[in-house]
Amino acid sequence: MRRRLLLSVTVPLRTRTLISPPLLSSPSHHLLSRSNKHSASPHDDPHDPPFSPIAKAPNPKPKQSPKARNPKPKQAPKALPSGMDKPSLPLHSDLPFDFRYSYSETDPSLRPIGYREPPRFSPFGPGRLDRKWDGLSAPATGEAAEDRVSDDRNSVLGDPLTEEEVDELVERYRHSDCSRQINLGTGGVTHNTLEDIHNHWKRAEAVRIKCLGVPTLDMDNLCFHLEDKTGGKIIYRHINILLLYRGRNYDPKQRPVIPLMLWKPLAPIYPRLVPKVAEGLTFEQTKELRNRGLNTPALMKLTRNGVYANVVERVREAFRTSDVVRLDCAYVYTSDCKKIGVKLRDLVPCIPILFKDGQIIIWRGRETQDSDQCDS
Repeated sequence: MRRRLLLSVTVPLRTRTLISPPLLSSPSHHLLSRSNKHSASPHDDPHDPPFSPIAKAPNPKPKQSPKARNPKPKQAPKALPSGMDKPSLPLHSDLPFDFRYSYSETDPSLRPIGYREPPRFSPFGPGRLDRKWDGLSAPATGEAAEDRVSDDRNSVLGDPLTEEEVDELVERYRHSDCSRQINLGTGGVTHNTLEDIHNHWKRAEAVRIKCLGVPTLDMDNLCFHLEDKTGGKIIYRHINILLLYRGRNYDPKQRPVIPLMLWKPLAPIYPRLVPKVAEGLTFEQTKELRNRGLNTPALMKLTRNGVYANVVERVREAFRTSDVVRLDCAYVYTSDCKKIGVKLRDLVPCIPILFKDGQIIIWRGRETQDSDQCDS
């Protein structure tokens, strides 16, 4: 009996210890009971809490200030002062010369054999100038009397400067830290350079001009075109540095009208610079001169955008002892090499016979050689 009682007592205890604690302490029981609470039918709650829409508070309208409620009427644009009105198109200029891209680096007498762009496209823009563009220049309308032009220029220049006045201007503007400076590069005296010079003359009596590149081969040509196109006076010249004086009676309000070029026109096509056979020689003689020139030591080594003021004199001296001269232009643009050859042909004079790998071979010519023999 005792064994039966023990068994009857112990068996329920074991079942309670094995079954009841896991049911009470298991977290799944709480999750299950929690999910049962939220698992209501869709008819009970129309919105599921995790995905229920959020009510947005209406944005309050900003309060308007009294000034904003009564805005001021728009004022008409202010009129420009006298002399500052927008010029009417097309522009008219009383300058007596033809408008070109470059005045010092082009020859008006040399006509091209073709154009790289249609001549009807004016670099001044369509309808902005009363002159017609012919591919090279915009010719002046009407003929201006040379006497009247020279009289107007002399009236602006006034009395000549004294030595003390010249020294004072030179000391003020010749230094490299001068703020009134214009740099002239490969293009030389271009059309838009004239406008820059007159802009400097508004606040300064003179402007410092620094010349670099091909135009420095002929500084006299640069000085001539600067004085002729601007009406100023060169009062100082040192190698490639110039000072251009505006004149005693210069009035910025009476400056000439200079319409600006909006883009650089493409250079036209000119005849071949170096013929296959030099004039007065056979093909074999020309070939021999070219080979001899390539093997001779270079007379000078030219740099890009350098100062070539003494190149002409050096070439003339070299032609006294040799009939072929080589110039090393390996660091110069190819287009600049051709321009250097053209200028040397006219200034020395000489005959370019070869442009190859940045080397310029020039021959002094048969006529120069015969004249040197006659002098000796």
